[in-house]
Amino acid sequence: MWDRLSASDPGLLRLTAGLRTVIAIAMTLVALGLLRFPVPQLVAGAMAAMSATFAVREVDRRPQVITLALCVPVAFAAVSLGAVLNQWPLVSDICFLLLIFCAVYGRRFGDRGTGLGLIGFQVYFLSLFVRATVDLLPSLFVVISVAFVCSALARFVLLPQTAAGTLDRLRRAFRARLGLLITSQIELLDAGPEDVDKVLGDLRTGTARLHETALMIQGRLEHGTTDEAVARLLQRRIAEAEIAAERLGLLLLTARSAERTDTLTLHLPGASLPSRGQLPVRDEARATVRRDLEALRLLVLRPAGEASGTALAQVRNRLLGYREAENLPKATPPVQDVFRGIGEAARAVLGLRTALDGPQDDSDDSPATARSREELDAEEAGIEGSEESEDDKHDESGLHRPTTRAAIQVAVGSALAIAGGELLSSQRWYWAVLTCWIVFINTASTGEILVKGYRRLLGTILGVVAGIGLAGVVGHHTWTAFVLVLVCVFAVFYTAPLSYTLMSFFVTAALGLLYTLLNTYSMGVLLLRIEETALGAACGIITAAVVLPVRTDRRTNELLVDVLDKLADATRAAVDQLSGRRHFDLVDKARDMDQALADLRTAVQPLTHPITPLRSRRDTARYVLALLETCAYHCRALAATAELLPSHPSIAEDPRLNGVSARIVHNIEAIAEHVRDPHSPAAIETGPSIASMLEPGTFGTPRYGRVTDRVLRHLQRLDESVSGLARPLGVPVEKPDIGQSEKADKSEKGEKSRKAEKPGKPGKPGKPGKADRPEKARQ
Repeated sequence: MWDRLSASDPGLLRLTAGLRTVIAIAMTLVALGLLRFPVPQLVAGAMAAMSATFAVREVDRRPQVITLALCVPVAFAAVSLGAVLNQWPLVSDICFLLLIFCAVYGRRFGDRGTGLGLIGFQVYFLSLFVRATVDLLPSLFVVISVAFVCSALARFVLLPQTAAGTLDRLRRAFRARLGLLITSQIELLDAGPEDVDKVLGDLRTGTARLHETALMIQGRLEHGTTDEAVARLLQRRIAEAEIAAERLGLLLLTARSAERTDTLTLHLPGASLPSRGQLPVRDEARATVRRDLEALRLLVLRPAGEASGTALAQVRNRLLGYREAENLPKATPPVQDVFRGIGEAARAVLGLRTALDGPQDDSDDSPATARSREELDAEEAGIEGSEESEDDKHDESGLHRPTTRAAIQVAVGSALAIAGGELLSSQRWYWAVLTCWIVFINTASTGEILVKGYRRLLGTILGVVAGIGLAGVVGHHTWTAFVLVLVCVFAVFYTAPLSYTLMSFFVTAALGLLYTLLNTYSMGVLLLRIEETALGAACGIITAAVVLPVRTDRRTNELLVDVLDKLADATRAAVDQLSGRRHFDLVDKARDMDQALADLRTAVQPLTHPITPLRSRRDTARYVLALLETCAYHCRALAATAELLPSHPSIAEDPRLNGVSARIVHNIEAIAEHVRDPHSPAAIETGPSIASMLEPGTFGTPRYGRVTDRVLRHLQRLDESVSGLARPLGVPVEKPDIGQSEKADKSEKGEKSRKAEKPGKPGKPGKPGKADRPEKARQ
């Protein structure tokens, strides 16, 4: 159960945020209750404690202390401004708009600017909610001070959260999600034809969640580790484990189908296997695969203190032995590939264990395990600190800067919300302003604001229904209502990253309880809440569409170009290193590409949302995202393989790879150019397979080794996926020259004829030997 909790909440970030906020509010209520403050002051204290808790976003403790200290005078100034200007509505509205503009504009100054802006806005809103006056200011200062002190105690004393501790919990979450992914792979092995689609969906979800956790770890390495070499080692081990697990899933899909499964199957929702029949192997072979998958899951999930021992050592030795061709069980070639994949995954788990838990007991190692340890040790010794080059980023200025644009949009939208809200209610117009403010937070296009406004309205409507029921149950039991408010607040913070609709539901349910505490509850008040929320969402959407609009297609195109640029850069660097030219930070380049893809996935949600009326456009967006996911997987695999070259004892560079990726990089750049300018004449190139472009080696030797073979497979899949992007994005295809194509075909046929006449030693006269077997993979 703890593993499942860790997997569902990586790093326990949502659990910590919810508990910290609830503890801060509870301590504030207890302290103010002992000081015999009235209920309205208790409500103000609870709101101030909640604001002080979620406004501080820095990772390190010292910046958190400074930001929390600076928030106190900002809160005093905001509540004073609200109380003083309460008697002049017009002046109060103008100052509120200026405060909103400054709060949003402050986001350009980083986490501290964002936190101070949030405190200013929330505390001013608090003054409106509790109807603060000048006479109440001294008591409100005491209430806010107590709230901030309780928030500091909850953050720094009761529930401290260090960068190193968070990183350690994220590691555990990665291990737990890896174990759950292997569980889904076992279910795929056993699933009947009628259950394949459901299990395949679980496999896609598990793969995506594992990747999400890997990105979260990547974002915490800088603050969570003190040594750059340790950070790089952990980054490499996480990448290896992720790629090995994803590759194992693809091999299992191939073993289930009648033909090689395309990588797209694992990334495109709704895609089915080419064949839904049972695993085409004997029962004993399938039982062996299942046994080894369960053994692999055991190696992943077993705690560090129990990871050693004779029994587990034997299991580990057997799985690692599958990396050697002579140790493979008798089975069909696709199933033997599964055994090899299990061996590679076991090796990745061994490396992950060593990186996370330190040196392991090697007294019971088999020769295959000893070789794996030597490889891991050589890789660790080869990791050296390198200077990271920062690309010059163009900082937009003026109205085109995102923070400036957002500040103007929120200010204009809030002005409309104030005007419309006053027509609905002269006392609670601020709910419209709050909704308008919230729909602009963490959004960058009109489509995102539309979806967020819809979700907030839906959550509010459902929350009003719940609030009516809770208010009727609670009645006048003050402390019962406060306990339920705390439960709702915890649910708000725990569900916020998962579902904005759920978060809005719990916020509105808590609001109904707060109105009950303030003796202002009525059915009309909650219905007014719905009306003000709808008005605020409408004002935000209209403003986003009219004032300095950022269309969804423009936003997604910009992010798509960014993904393609990073994909081309990472692919070029990886293949260059595989061919002998040294590059640094290949995994970093791949992670930058993954982060850009994650941003694109978020921005494209308005196009892929279930309620979108543009069905064909939704399907196209999903297909493009799936192709990009496929490209990212193969690029990550290339980068991880290239990173091993300087230190891995059994991997050598292949100079013949130099230039093989030229067509892939050219096609990526052509697609990016076409997305930038639809009238661009850029076109993608097609031609022979990637493997056929490789120059032959010395006569009598294999055309390429095991590592080069895997690299070529990834390049071929990457080439196919990039070419697949041309059709949905409308990029023209440049036809290959017929003469050159025929010449290449004749050259290839002549090479096959020579090999058939003079085969290598492993073969027989007239039959292809081992040197020719990769031709099947190329075909």
